[in-house]
Amino acid sequence: MDARFCDELAIGFSWLIAEPATRTSHALAAAGRFWLVDPVDWPPALQRALGLGAPAGVVQLLDRHKRDCAGIARRLDVPHLVVPEAIPGSPFQCIPVLRKRGWRECALWWPEARTLVVAEAVGTNRFFRAGGELVGVHLLLRLTPPRVLTTYEPEHVLVGHGEGVHGAGAASALRDAVTRSRRSLPRALLQAPAFAVDAARRRRGSP
Repeated sequence: MDARFCDELAIGFSWLIAEPATRTSHALAAAGRFWLVDPVDWPPALQRALGLGAPAGVVQLLDRHKRDCAGIARRLDVPHLVVPEAIPGSPFQCIPVLRKRGWRECALWWPEARTLVVAEAVGTNRFFRAGGELVGVHLLLRLTPPRVLTTYEPEHVLVGHGEGVHGAGAASALRDAVTRSRRSLPRALLQAPAFAVDAARRRRGSP
């Protein structure tokens, strides 16, 4: 598996799988415990996470984002929390993002760390972003963007697809993505076929 670490923070780290979908997983730690969010099983990351403290749980923010969540939770002997409404004993608030058949998603907000974690509603890889966006709304949600996310002012936006956005501009990048999602839909639609073809070519190993 071709993977690398990213989003190095005082509260934890992320790892990204080098593939067209750029699946990103997170390890977040507080008070000697850590939680894994939407993890893909990459041994170097899991070994490093054990250095953060005692495992407390595996959080799956999207119902269909199964990844390796269940297996890792069993291995660590911790709860596997699927689209939770609350995570007792953690620093996180759970934000309902979408509740519909086939797409149940929540996000995590860590107020003290000003960190927002979103699985699928927004992302930063090229399939999500249109034009010069730093963060983009999922193509299927651009007509009905997740406006609930704009009520938060994160310094760190961690996503399930791509590297996070950090610093003073993170909140405005998220807000722009949501408020301009409809306006940028035509551009997103135009670039989607080319990206899909390129992704298929990469999966086949073609030049």
